[in-house]
Amino acid sequence: MLRSRRRESPTFFPSERARESMYEVEVKVRADHDAVRERLDATEAERVNRVAQTDTYYDAPHRDFAETDEALRLRRESRYGGGELADEETVVTYKGPLVDESSKTRREYETGVEDGETMDAICEAVGFEPAATVEKERERFALDGYTVSLDSVSGLGEFVEVEVEVESGVDDAREGAFAVLRELGLDPDDQIRTSYLGMLLGAPEE
Repeated sequence: MLRSRRRESPTFFPSERARESMYEVEVKVRADHDAVRERLDATEAERVNRVAQTDTYYDAPHRDFAETDEALRLRRESRYGGGELADEETVVTYKGPLVDESSKTRREYETGVEDGETMDAICEAVGFEPAATVEKERERFALDGYTVSLDSVSGLGEFVEVEVEVESGVDDAREGAFAVLRELGLDPDDQIRTSYLGMLLGAPEE
């Protein structure tokens, strides 16, 4: 029988996210959600929430983010409660280039914003034009100190992401994420390092 090794629970909501720079250590695979839910039940993983996310990505006026492997994103997230969407929160995120050849680890800066429409207007006013939008439904679970997300992405299908934010110790965090994938019956060798944005824009899956 699979058992969950309890650690400190990760942070899930935009307003609670740390404001300082962190490394986001993430591994992602294509997977059937029904099979993964069965494994999550067996591990006694904690179901946290279900949300809808709309991510707007911007082009920079001073360099090509596709070439530099950076991203500027405005995320609008609404939680499901009683079957209805409510409590929209918005965060703006900068993602640096991948720093690891074995996962989707990046340096990340993120903070909540009070008004998403105003933030969008500010970005456009200083030359950051909207480039693409990614829409998905996400179910979050807590397992072994990691966030496990079951993502249904419009136009792409079903994926599972395992991630954690750390200030250091990227190698250990990555190996821990691989262990969680295996616990869920998934193979880290099947991971995809291409972002959802890249996949929607036609980039090959890495």
